[in-house]
Order: sequence, then C-alpha cells, then structure tokens
Amino acid sequence: MISFERICIEVHEVSPAELHHWIAEDLIRPRGTPDAYQFDDIDVARIRLIKTLRDELEISETALPTVLSLLDQLYEMRRHMRSLNAALENTVPADIRATLLKYIEDSHQ
Repeated sequence: MISFERICIEVHEVSPAELHHWIAEDLIRPRGTPDAYQFDDIDVARIRLIKTLRDELEISETALPTVLSLLDQLYEMRRHMRSLNAALENTVPADIRATLLKYIEDSHQ
C-alpha cells in the first residue's frame, strides 16, 4: 500500500489538491480515512490513467467520469470473457468449442 504523500511524489505532477478532488468525485477509491489514505497498485495505475486522459488526450474534467466508467465496463467485460473462456476450455468438448468459436467469429463479420 502507498500513502497519499507518496502518491503525490511518485506519480509525476499529481498535486494533493487534484488527488483530493478525484477522491471526492469517486474517481479514485483509496482505503483508509482521509487523514491516512492508502492506495494499492490498481489505484496508482488509475491515477496515471486519469493524468494521461486529462493531460495528453485532453479529456475534460466533466467527461472523465463517463470515460472511466466506460473503461471500467470494458475491463469487467474482458474479465468475464476470460472466465467464460476458461470455463469452456475446462468443461466443453473440443468439437463443441470449435463450433462455438466459429459461430462467434462468423457473427462479427
């Protein structure tokens, strides 16, 4: 876990005010209390993502929650797809898997 102060040092150009704002807007969800926030690696990656979206891609502050929500949904869908793929590999015979994959591929053309 990483402290609030350490985040501001380690993540280039993140001010305490910005970080407090992102927490208040629920864009970042650290553990702990406001006087002792703790961040994990996923929080750090999200902070870097927010910096990139805002500073390099020029996504506005008002659009950030929507963009992050869409990205969260995409990542969640990818996790579900990996789980489904693993379940199919472990439970469905190879010939049926091949038929399913062909159906999926054909439906995307």
